[in-house]
Amino acid sequence: MDISLARTFLEVVRSGSLIAASEQLHVTQAAVTARIQSLESQLNCRLFVRNRGGARLTRDGELFVTYANQLVQTWEAAQRDLPLIRGIDSVLHLGCETSLYNPLMLHWVRLLRAEQGSQAVHTEVGEGAALQRRLEQGTLDAALVFQPSYWPGLQVEELLEEKLIQVCLPSQPEPYIYIDWGEAFRQQHDRALPDKAKAELTFNLGPMALQYLLSCGGSGYFRTRVVQSYLDSGQLQRVPRAPEFSFPAWLVYPRERDSEALQQAIALLRRAAADSHDWSQRWG
Repeated sequence: MDISLARTFLEVVRSGSLIAASEQLHVTQAAVTARIQSLESQLNCRLFVRNRGGARLTRDGELFVTYANQLVQTWEAAQRDLPLIRGIDSVLHLGCETSLYNPLMLHWVRLLRAEQGSQAVHTEVGEGAALQRRLEQGTLDAALVFQPSYWPGLQVEELLEEKLIQVCLPSQPEPYIYIDWGEAFRQQHDRALPDKAKAELTFNLGPMALQYLLSCGGSGYFRTRVVQSYLDSGQLQRVPRAPEFSFPAWLVYPRERDSEALQQAIALLRRAAADSHDWSQRWG
């Protein structure tokens, strides 16, 4: 299928009308109409209900949005990867959540480049659910996440056993800072600490929350590896009788995309995870 048909379809969805889509795509309205008609003919269904107010998706059209996005993303990935650079045998697309890229992802990429130099590596840092959608769509080979989604064909392996512990600045232990470590943490946190279910200060990024706590005071939950050096130095201290929460990191990848190159990369990842690194210094 001509990929421009999928792109045109998505632009009509975004802009809400064929006229607006034609302006964004810098083509005539007749060209947009012809592309949508061609797409509907190939799919044997109507994608839009068109009227003076614009274009509204049919039920079939709503279903096709996901497929159209996958088509465009896959095509764009192919354009980025091909042709292979001279001396490169394959390409690995790897993703990780923000709090895992330093030092784990960085160390993994260093090992890959040092020991598998004939392989290109494309990395992406993002939100866990978005990364796993990319895995499902086939535009990522593997990802490091905190809360894996289970679906047929997905390989899920625990990579790091981690805990979230409550720490505070000894000289200024208030206010309580809520850090959003995901829905599972939220549910466990609110059951264990109902008095802290609503906080006056919240962050959705651990590194930012940690820097605020270190400079302004307060208490909150952070990963043990990240705050251990601060605990050892006395700059932070654990809050007594505060519950701990399990927060492991997981490697996920589609089994259908498994390959010798990916398995070699995963072996290097396990080595990277076992190596000793300072996980503190701005990484929460």
